[in-house]
Amino acid sequence: MPSYRLAQTLDCVPMRRLTHLTLSPPSRVARLMLGEKRLAFDPVSAEDPQAHLPVFFDLDGTRVEGLWAVIDHLEGTYPDRALVPEDPAARADCLRWLDWAMGPLGERATRKILYEKAAQRFTGAPTAGAPDMNVIRQGREALRAALTVVGKAAETNGNLVTRECLLADLAVAAHLSALDYFGEVPWSEHPPAGEWYVRMKSRPSFRSLLSDRLPGQPPVMHYAELDF
Repeated sequence: MPSYRLAQTLDCVPMRRLTHLTLSPPSRVARLMLGEKRLAFDPVSAEDPQAHLPVFFDLDGTRVEGLWAVIDHLEGTYPDRALVPEDPAARADCLRWLDWAMGPLGERATRKILYEKAAQRFTGAPTAGAPDMNVIRQGREALRAALTVVGKAAETNGNLVTRECLLADLAVAAHLSALDYFGEVPWSEHPPAGEWYVRMKSRPSFRSLLSDRLPGQPPVMHYAELDF
């Protein structure tokens, strides 16, 4: 259906909508942003896992497709709870973390673990049948290195950039939360990163993520707990 027709159809619906995939980190970033901005929305599971997701429909029918466009729209349209700081140095650092999360962290760790263990309909990434343990081991090694970096930043700054929860924190937490669903994050080996993540998962914006359940694949016991 063309986007302009979607906009016309949704114009009369008094509810924001987010089309997403349950374990997709980009979708989780969008969900966390909406939660942090306290914007009520209706989450809709995507029928096509290969679509360009997430897709956000605003109250006026505006259709926004893809994470970067959703970030720009939410920050520009709902600035009261800014998730990217105005200070140039802090802003640059925040966006650096965002780029790292959606780039190196995603490619080196998330893709090699999560996409091997979860079905395409939940992540959007095609799987090649049975999990490849060699690929998963590579991802686990990269994840341990990433947790060291996250822990050091959290110890120094309170959160990744400043003491305030920003888009940087949401982006990294989106990846780790998806991996943690399967118990793939070695929190006990990285206490500073674990302490930061406990603070993140205790935020109200995290509630919807912690209630996620995959059919036939329940999360590890500690997934929804506010401690480890």
